[in-house]
Amino acid sequence: MTTTLAPSLPPAASPRTRRRRRVDKKTLGGLVIGVLGLVDIVGFGLEARSGDARLGLTLAGASVHLSPLKLPPGPTAIVAGVITLVLAALWLRAELGKLARRAVIVGSGMLFMLSFLCWASSGKTMSLVGLLQSSVDRSIPIVLGALAGCLCERAGVVNIAIEGQLLFGAFAGAMVASASHSLYLGLVAAALAGALLGLILALFAIRYAVNQIVVGVVLNVLATGLTGYLYDRVLVKYQNTLNSPAVFSRISIPLLSKIPIVGPVLFDSSIFLYLTYVILVAVQIGLFRTRWGLRVRAVGEHPVAAETVGIRVLGIRYANVMLGGLVAGIGGAYLTIGSVGPFGKNVSSGKGFIALAAVIFGRWTPIGAMFGALLFGFADAVQNILSVLGTSIPSDFLLMIPYVATIVVVAGMVGRVRPPKADGQPYVKS
Repeated sequence: MTTTLAPSLPPAASPRTRRRRRVDKKTLGGLVIGVLGLVDIVGFGLEARSGDARLGLTLAGASVHLSPLKLPPGPTAIVAGVITLVLAALWLRAELGKLARRAVIVGSGMLFMLSFLCWASSGKTMSLVGLLQSSVDRSIPIVLGALAGCLCERAGVVNIAIEGQLLFGAFAGAMVASASHSLYLGLVAAALAGALLGLILALFAIRYAVNQIVVGVVLNVLATGLTGYLYDRVLVKYQNTLNSPAVFSRISIPLLSKIPIVGPVLFDSSIFLYLTYVILVAVQIGLFRTRWGLRVRAVGEHPVAAETVGIRVLGIRYANVMLGGLVAGIGGAYLTIGSVGPFGKNVSSGKGFIALAAVIFGRWTPIGAMFGALLFGFADAVQNILSVLGTSIPSDFLLMIPYVATIVVVAGMVGRVRPPKADGQPYVKS
């Protein structure tokens, strides 16, 4: 016989209440899109500096060279703003389907970013391909952290410890790669370090039914404190032998990497990007196209029913939490041996929490979480390139861009999405 703690369901809303909520959401969405249009016109169009914005479409040394895209920043932003206002009116007045609503949201967001980039690069040249390449590279640890979150939460365990798993993976990857002079051993060590933290999370959250949020926060603090202590006591003292790893070089895929614009972004990167492709496809297919995935989702939705048909609920939760930690550990390795090399204190910089926001943004699906991670990676790349261009925006505000984007996305998505029903609820077998 199995027992579980299930919260009582709130009373169903009346049809009138549901209609009112739909109207309120529709009005709010239209207002947000309208505000974006006004910012395009007033903030970026009327305040644009003189000189064309030149957006580079090729990287230096590319075999196929494309001329930069030259756009007048003022007129471009004004036209984009007018189109966005039309989209806002369409949102408010017309009964749009699901795909049409998504197209309006994506379109207004892209027009806003076009206006912003034209305003920021007025009279200067900005490499658009470089920006996209940086966005994809910076999103790698976030994508892997988000996939770890999907694996855990689909099985009913909230993984707040993604930040700590990234940090542990970064530390282990840098130290082992330095000591062994093997980047691949460092990558394996990083994955195992993340899996170890996943095992600790599983023991407390599953075996001892401790509050999963509390355990995750404690593990993040543990990872931050322990890696910081070992960095001061060990890595600084033995810098040359334990914290001076090499970095994975870029691997160009023949023919595909020569495709203009797309090639350098998607097919000319380190092994971490290609690992991310493989893991993303494996998790997406595994969760939604296999018997294993059906069992995982059953455990995350209704563990009692899953147990009655012979599914080992606790075993699946253990396996998924450890697998999620392994994937997050690989993401942590990117932060050191995939990008900068040596380990530094708090090198993860909140990317684990951003990965949790990507999970919510993607509605607990791997593909959706990937798009959320790409959005946050783009925000991170934008703040970096704007600091190089020397815009009038203070540097402190530029550093806030990725985190502000996280807050906006989570604030807009919470309440509109539903996590797995048993997410965060301990399951006690008696």
